[in-house]
Amino acid sequence: MRCPFCENEETQVKDSRATEDNSVIRRRRSCPECEQRFTTFERVQLREITVLKEGGRKQPFDRDKIIKSMQLALRKRPVELDAIEAQANTIVRTLESQGEPEIKSDKIGELVMDALTELDAVGYIRFASVYQDFRDPEDFNDFLNKVSHLKDAS
Repeated sequence: MRCPFCENEETQVKDSRATEDNSVIRRRRSCPECEQRFTTFERVQLREITVLKEGGRKQPFDRDKIIKSMQLALRKRPVELDAIEAQANTIVRTLESQGEPEIKSDKIGELVMDALTELDAVGYIRFASVYQDFRDPEDFNDFLNKVSHLKDAS
């Protein structure tokens, strides 16, 4: 592993431990050249996934985009980063287990919305307002009424 500070090719692993859900190995590393410390994360990737965007564009799947969008929706909400990470891991495992090399961005958005319903209702509504591209306040009201009915039914 190359040192991100001095670009030295050789670094030493000082500590390794699994995350709570055992899906990631966290490694604490040290560079013998510049003596800086840094952390790396190792996770299993079952297959390469390509995201099919609106308009036919394709791009490589990026797990970090899911986490960033969830963090944005949950900003200033009482949700821990570990919970967001766990939901992101679940989404990634779901996508990888489907066996499809190409996934429509809509499908990923739906999975994120499902995950947000489990984490925080306000975060879910924030994400949905952007994801579903509400054009006017009436769209927002219709969505809130639908969410209220779903909550009442459960």
